[in-house]
Amino acid sequence: MGVLIVGFPAGPWATNCYVVADGPGQECIVIDPGKDAASGVEEAIADRKLKPVAVVLTHGHLDHMWSVVPVCGANNIPAYIHPGDRKLLADPLSGISGETRLAFESMTGGRMQFSEPDDVRELTDQATLELAGLQLTVDHAPGHTPGSVAFRVPEGGDYPQIMFSGDLLFAGSIGRTDLPGGDMVAMTQSLARVVLPLADSTAVLPGHGETTTIAQERATNPFLQQVAAEVGQGISGPTKGL
Repeated sequence: MGVLIVGFPAGPWATNCYVVADGPGQECIVIDPGKDAASGVEEAIADRKLKPVAVVLTHGHLDHMWSVVPVCGANNIPAYIHPGDRKLLADPLSGISGETRLAFESMTGGRMQFSEPDDVRELTDQATLELAGLQLTVDHAPGHTPGSVAFRVPEGGDYPQIMFSGDLLFAGSIGRTDLPGGDMVAMTQSLARVVLPLADSTAVLPGHGETTTIAQERATNPFLQQVAAEVGQGISGPTKGL
């Protein structure tokens, strides 16, 4: 048996939220509860009799952290985020595009305010988090945002390792770098340092879209292929994210 993972796309941006546990009836963590994710989290934990112990965020963009306060508050648990993105918990609008800001104002009438959860803990590169019977290795991977991270978990089932990649790597694409705090050079370096050394058998569960593997991305992802061929060169093409 491998790690229990319940994943579902939530909200208007179809952001993947994941509930991860060692098995049914165990403690769990919640990764990236975006807009409209709270009800899905509640359903996942109730159906499998799970007990949340933490929310962990791959980065601070609005579509990944919208529900962090209600999920943390309902379960009296901390939130983990890299310090490079911590300011986005209270001011997520500072990290979004004008188009997304208009969508936010349409959804909320511009009246919604954000704040930090009561208990915020900061992530550091290469730290190992012991949570819910799981070992999460933190890889700081700036580029999409200054505080973007990926989480690696030994799976023990079909795949030796799983990477929750946030908006670093997608099936066939990478995260966009044209938003405030984005940096294409940093993204290139993160792909080279964090992604390329991973085993082909590593499963990739991204922040948007379908699950993939490192082997699949090496073979088909033009962005990753270009980084592999010439690290540090510019990357062009359609990217994803908020």
